[in-house]
Amino acid sequence: MESSLHRQLKLTYVEDESQHEVACDGYRIDAVRGKELIEIQHGSLSAIRDKIAKLLKKKHTVRVVKPIVAEKLLVKLDKQDGKVVSRRRSPKRGALLDVFDHLIYFTRVFPHARLTLDVPLVTVEEHRYPGHGRRRRRRERDFVVQDQFLTDVLEVHSLRTHADLRGFLPKRLPRKFHTGHLAEKMNVPRNTAQRMAYCLRETGSLYVVGKEGNAVLYSRKAA
Repeated sequence: MESSLHRQLKLTYVEDESQHEVACDGYRIDAVRGKELIEIQHGSLSAIRDKIAKLLKKKHTVRVVKPIVAEKLLVKLDKQDGKVVSRRRSPKRGALLDVFDHLIYFTRVFPHARLTLDVPLVTVEEHRYPGHGRRRRRRERDFVVQDQFLTDVLEVHSLRTHADLRGFLPKRLPRKFHTGHLAEKMNVPRNTAQRMAYCLRETGSLYVVGKEGNAVLYSRKAA
């Protein structure tokens, strides 16, 4: 079942609902704006990777929208479609760099001359109700999500090119650097830097230029 969040994002991009859920070359497209096909993907980008690749091969212009939840308000209901019991902010916060958690599965498609990847940072309200003990080992997570609602779009980042991906790199990096340098300069965990470097390498936005011990060395330019 389509969530309210998905429906609201479609309306954000295309107000004309007659241009929602349009059939095109054997696929159902979330929305169409002029000649541009718009796909909104909340889950893994791997789920739509082949679909997008085939649409691009057929010369379509495609925009993939991958929202990242920056803030979430958790609304607890007493039962399905019931009364509101409590409201609280989720401690989990999403950030733009989270896009690399998803881009890992999309490097065979992106970048492409006719493809835009939009990353809106959004705030949502999530309605949930008790799951009645179906998850006995982890009672603190014993709930069912009824729906999610868009409350705000904080900003939208559009990625199209290798240069857009390299734009995530800090300016003051050694000419040849490894993910330890990247993590230090960006003040992020090493595994975050590793995912980022992997995506840039696999998309051809970074070059492997050697090794330093066990660490792979990267450069913005080919050796």
